[in-house]
Amino acid sequence: MDKNAIKKYAVWARRELIARVSQKALQYGITEDSIEPVSATSVNGVVLTGSEIKQRKALIEKVEKEGYQQVMEEVAYTWFNRFSALRFMEVNGYLPSHVRVFTDDENNFKPQILAEAINLELDGLDMEKVYALKDANDNEMLFKYLIITQCNALSPIMPRMFQRIADYTELLFPDNLLREGSAIQQMIELIPEEDWKDAVQIIGWLYQYYNSEKKDEVFAALKKNVKITKENIPAATQLFTPDWIVRYMVENSLGRLWVEGHPNEELKSQWKYYLEEAEQEAEVQLQLAEIRKEYAALTPEQIKCIDPCAGSGHILAYLFDVLVQIYEAYGYMAREAVRSIVEHNIYGLDIDERAAQLAYFSVMMKARQYDRRFLTRKDEDDNPDVPQPHVYAIAESNGIDQYALDYFVNGDLKLKEAIDSIVKEMHDAKEYGSILNITPVDFAALYARFDAVREDISMSRETVLNELLPVVQVAEMLAQKYDVVVTNPPYMSTSNADVKVNEYIKNNFAITKADLYSVFIAKCESMIKKHRFQAMITQHSWMYLASFEKMRLALLNSSDVVSMAHLGARAFEEIGGEVVQTTSFVLRKGLVSGFHGTYSRLVEANNQFTKEMEFLSKNSMFNQNQQQFIEIPGAPIAYWLSQSFLNVFSFPALSTVGETREGVTTANNELFLKLWYEVKKNTIDFGCTSQKEAVASTKKWFPHHKGGEYRKWYGNCEYVINWANGGSEIMNYKDEKTGRIRSHNYNIDYNFREYATWSRISSENVGLRYSPQGFIFDSASAGLFLPHDVLKYGMGFICSKVAKPLLNVLNPTIKIQPGDVAVLPFCIDKSQKIRVEVLVDDNIQQSEVGNGMEFLENLQWDFQRHPLLRKVPTIAEAFAQWKTECDNRFNQLKSNEEELNRIFIDIYGLQDELTPEVEDKDVTVRKADLQRDIKSLISYAVGCMFGRYSLDVDGLAYAGGEWDASKYSTIIPDKDNIIPICDDDYFEDDMTGRFIKWVETVYGSETLEENLKFIADALGGKGQPKEVIRKYFMDDFYADHCKIYQKRPIYWLFDSGKKGGFRALIYMHRYQPDTIARMRTDYVHEQQSRYRTAIEDLENRIAAASTSERVKLNKRLKTLQDQAAEIQGYEEKIHHLADQYISIDLDDGVKKNYEIFKDVLAKIK
Repeated sequence: MDKNAIKKYAVWARRELIARVSQKALQYGITEDSIEPVSATSVNGVVLTGSEIKQRKALIEKVEKEGYQQVMEEVAYTWFNRFSALRFMEVNGYLPSHVRVFTDDENNFKPQILAEAINLELDGLDMEKVYALKDANDNEMLFKYLIITQCNALSPIMPRMFQRIADYTELLFPDNLLREGSAIQQMIELIPEEDWKDAVQIIGWLYQYYNSEKKDEVFAALKKNVKITKENIPAATQLFTPDWIVRYMVENSLGRLWVEGHPNEELKSQWKYYLEEAEQEAEVQLQLAEIRKEYAALTPEQIKCIDPCAGSGHILAYLFDVLVQIYEAYGYMAREAVRSIVEHNIYGLDIDERAAQLAYFSVMMKARQYDRRFLTRKDEDDNPDVPQPHVYAIAESNGIDQYALDYFVNGDLKLKEAIDSIVKEMHDAKEYGSILNITPVDFAALYARFDAVREDISMSRETVLNELLPVVQVAEMLAQKYDVVVTNPPYMSTSNADVKVNEYIKNNFAITKADLYSVFIAKCESMIKKHRFQAMITQHSWMYLASFEKMRLALLNSSDVVSMAHLGARAFEEIGGEVVQTTSFVLRKGLVSGFHGTYSRLVEANNQFTKEMEFLSKNSMFNQNQQQFIEIPGAPIAYWLSQSFLNVFSFPALSTVGETREGVTTANNELFLKLWYEVKKNTIDFGCTSQKEAVASTKKWFPHHKGGEYRKWYGNCEYVINWANGGSEIMNYKDEKTGRIRSHNYNIDYNFREYATWSRISSENVGLRYSPQGFIFDSASAGLFLPHDVLKYGMGFICSKVAKPLLNVLNPTIKIQPGDVAVLPFCIDKSQKIRVEVLVDDNIQQSEVGNGMEFLENLQWDFQRHPLLRKVPTIAEAFAQWKTECDNRFNQLKSNEEELNRIFIDIYGLQDELTPEVEDKDVTVRKADLQRDIKSLISYAVGCMFGRYSLDVDGLAYAGGEWDASKYSTIIPDKDNIIPICDDDYFEDDMTGRFIKWVETVYGSETLEENLKFIADALGGKGQPKEVIRKYFMDDFYADHCKIYQKRPIYWLFDSGKKGGFRALIYMHRYQPDTIARMRTDYVHEQQSRYRTAIEDLENRIAAASTSERVKLNKRLKTLQDQAAEIQGYEEKIHHLADQYISIDLDDGVKKNYEIFKDVLAKIK
């Protein structure tokens, strides 16, 4: 099946049909903005017929009630549905007329129905009209008439797919369907005929893809806090279930129900995805034998199956297939089975009218597949004798006329009580769908009354039969019990649902309220009889998240997990990435003590096909007694655990020794958090040890842990938080609209204490990092608080290979919650405690010294000197020494971690489960990298030029505050804090010249050329070393700086534009109100003067040059002229700013201050 072609067509067809029906509405004076009077008898100069006036009135009423766009969407889809259904029927030869509607026998876009028009035998066909349109050669109108007539002819046998068309739907029939490029021509052209043959799931794919753009619109609105309404729930939640998963669910629920009571190996052999039951103990087998006696008493006609979220009917269609097999095994002929299946076995509901139509159509087509005469049978009165499946859209009781209700009950108090109950409970039913709980009533008495109404004459008769009857039919389906429930429910957080739905769920599904899919797990369980089966595919979060713990416990104590195909991510080929992670499972209602379920672990397979192949291989099968899950904290469905791992959970939880905490949520990180290097260093309090000290402190900023990349032992010390006056600004930060305090989790008693932290979002293990006293922690960086004499030991355990699989049991997502860490089984082995602490201390020290980029790029606030500043004459020697140190550090840390792994593997008895080896990628100190490290040396040198660093003192020499000139003697920082970056030697003290001087000062003049070449080679440029370095400053330095400093650069690049007319760096912390004025007069004007001189010189040289040399000189002249023109415009911009003498506040951070000068600064990319 070419799904790309199907998607291309469906997405295009939606737009096309909406446009076409909107054009038709316009012809009748109806637009989104205005409507011609409803009483009009002519519109746009065209006189309306009587039927058009009536249809137009109905359309206007519909638009006024539901909105223009909703109605256009609805009508467009109605025609899309009908065109798709007619196409399916014509390709498969299912049309009772046996005349193709859209193509000829060769599948050409030459409608056979047109060619055979005068010979057609269709109920309701007006041959005089056919002849008239033929004589007028009006093929478009004839085609329209024949399609509508064909749909109406199908109405008596498929009334829920082909309702009689005599309303506004006919009025908005799309024009020009015979033209090249029409919706019908494109359907034939784009979708291969083969894809329509006996594969009713094509209807489902068309439905999903048709809704795909609408789904995007709904989720885009959701980001703007627009809740998902009942009209949009189908588009938001529709997801076509992969065929193999449908087969797994049906075969292991309906199929299992039958063969466990009627053993039949031949029947099972037809079910590719059927899982044999795990080997059970004798006591369990006795319990199962009693249950199977119930199954053995069943006959096929007694089995009721429902899909309460039927969508386009994919599951119903396969239920039909398996039921046919069951009937045949029981002795029925296939065509005999069909009527019974439609009448007795299959039930389906959907909240969406359109989806329900397709599900209904799917069942009817399945019936026709197995019984060629199914659609053409007649009764003794020559009326259609086609049974109708129990497949409905949710109907609601809103607006049913009270007179009709009174007429229906006819004074019968029992009928009144029953109908009042239904009307009350089915009010707003379309808001809730199949989750509604309906009280059982005497439905037989109600249907007897409906039969009487059919024979009666009353003004209320049609209302009762057309409005009340569907409500009662749906209510009965929701009230009765089933043998098999199979469904793929909607996945949607209930927080995104309408208020009514939210309230209903809270009141009726308290322990499953987090998501619609979990609500449906509970609802489906309530719909089945004891010892019967429910099969579902849902998101897998219910298996382990803490918010579903009560639900898990309830499920594990009420139903057996018979089998599970744990799919994980990418089970749906249309959805990439980790967004939707799923599991499919079969439950049996009622608990069989000691039962072992069968679980297939498919989470490692990375696409739909490989998951299916892994399932069929049975290589990843586990058998587990679900009662063992209850012994694990939180009762996760950890079916893959060995007995050794299960035994680990007998140790006490980590929370018995200490506690975990979620950090502060400021509600406005942009305002309250800054990278530490953005603000003045002397405004940061690095030594605070308590909240009391923080209140008394004169400092505004305090060290803050805020998540960050995966790293163990130490690091990610990047942020500071505004905790002035003990955090008073954050604690009083209010929502402007509501006045409520927005921040929370202040952790007054935990801030500034020694603890360990980790980034809560990590695809790796828990990267626990030591935090000495002095830090506040963030909601993105949780805290582990243990006694001082246990903290390092605890870090060793959590950073070991033992903790990772345990955490995967408790929460196998990328979000590592404080509660997950708190319940880790924690065993303190006193004989190993000292050794563990020694190793952890060494790991912390190694990580503190060698924390990769932070260290090299001077991003640590305790940075001392760049590691390539050594008492050697060449940078090559310095790098070689540094590389050796890095390798030694890396290898030592790796060795330490492997020893810790061995220790904890032995403590927890997991020698047969885990090995101690550590992969290089998991060691979180970095090895030396020549290019990266040379770039960091260049960055350090730039810092020396501006005075941020000094060769004469360790650490930061200046980061705001009072300037201390005594710190600088070897290299004197640039006096005016402006260093131009030029593509030629326009200034003696430009960046390239200063850098070369810096290298000479640090490493000596004797090795200068060697060192410059080493730098140039490391940068990867071609040409003379000086030019390579100049090009790096011109083209790449600033981009590297912005990247390393997380788009918060402390050196600012004043940049005239792409031509490179003027570029200069300043150091943000040394900015003064007159900096730009000095830049303009001393540098921009000077550069302009030098351009004029250079241009004049080149023009003279060109006049005297040879032809070949003139080409090269002209190219250079063009470059200079472009740069001169660019700098002229730049001078005007900078003049405007220079005259303002703008001040900046470093406490505002880089982003806000940079924005002030954005017109003259380089864009941060």
